[in-house]
Amino acid sequence: MKVSEFNYELPEQLIAQTPIKKRDESRLMVLNKNKQTIEHKIFKDIIDYLEPGDVLVRNNTKVIPARLYGKKETGAKVEFLLLNCLEGDIWECIVRPGNKLHIGTKVIFKEGLLEAEIIDTMKGGTRKVKFHYKGIFNEILDKIGLMPLPPYIHEELKQKDRYQTVYAKYDGSSAAPTAGLHFTEELLTKLQKKGIEIANVTLHVGIGTFRPVKVENVENHEMHTEHFYIRQEDANKINKAKQNGKRIIAIGTTSCRVLETIADENGLVKATEGDTKIFIYPGYKFKCLDGLITNFHLPQSTLLMLVSAFAGKEYILKAYKEAVEEKYRFFSFGDAMLIY
Repeated sequence: MKVSEFNYELPEQLIAQTPIKKRDESRLMVLNKNKQTIEHKIFKDIIDYLEPGDVLVRNNTKVIPARLYGKKETGAKVEFLLLNCLEGDIWECIVRPGNKLHIGTKVIFKEGLLEAEIIDTMKGGTRKVKFHYKGIFNEILDKIGLMPLPPYIHEELKQKDRYQTVYAKYDGSSAAPTAGLHFTEELLTKLQKKGIEIANVTLHVGIGTFRPVKVENVENHEMHTEHFYIRQEDANKINKAKQNGKRIIAIGTTSCRVLETIADENGLVKATEGDTKIFIYPGYKFKCLDGLITNFHLPQSTLLMLVSAFAGKEYILKAYKEAVEEKYRFFSFGDAMLIY
């Protein structure tokens, strides 16, 4: 299967640069896999497609302000992007300019509020970095760090919390689980009043989610690794719904990847912590998922492949063509899709 089969034409002006004013008033394309229909709605209409006993599985990771600008001891300017915490105060980072940041190089951020030392070079050119500071690391990041917006967003984000879901809880992501950005507290309350259950997973989204697929054949692509966990109470909700014939609907591809990583052949899950590099593309047999809420993804991306695996490539590409014609907003701050 060729990566080029997952291409589509997207006018640049349809790439959303800023969040919509009210989260749940973005547009919603509704796809019924069995009927092969396409409907155009507003996101808060999603309540009409969910039934009592259904379980929405959301990723409650929190994006950290992971982009840092500092200076070497020579005064040269550098940029760090925190990818994941390896242990204690040692992080894997993307550093720029990489050819100037060798082992032993020291970097100062914000007049010494935070200092860093390059201690190793890692596979893929990232660096192992040890940070030195006084106080609490996450509080320092909140003061001096910037949200690591995707490379296709060129406008400044006025409010940091708009690149964060309303239920974000556990620090650790370099990117937001963007399907969750459409939910408001008010909508979540209405869903629960209707009898729709909400279960949580935590998967810390890595920057690899934006890395392009560089191989010609889909099967040869190697996924990046991401850390996740799910608690027993959330596993119980999912299993109860499965056993009662109710639907499991993932909010986003990250929640989907956790579920499909841990589910057994009957779609049942258990409390687990671990790493996943599951790669879902057409031909994959889903074990747990019955529905998916997701944004519109980049051409030739692993996320578009995942959605195509769930609903069928031709149907998805037809829906994307219609989304372009209807001038939907694309990518992280864009509109949403419900597939069931």
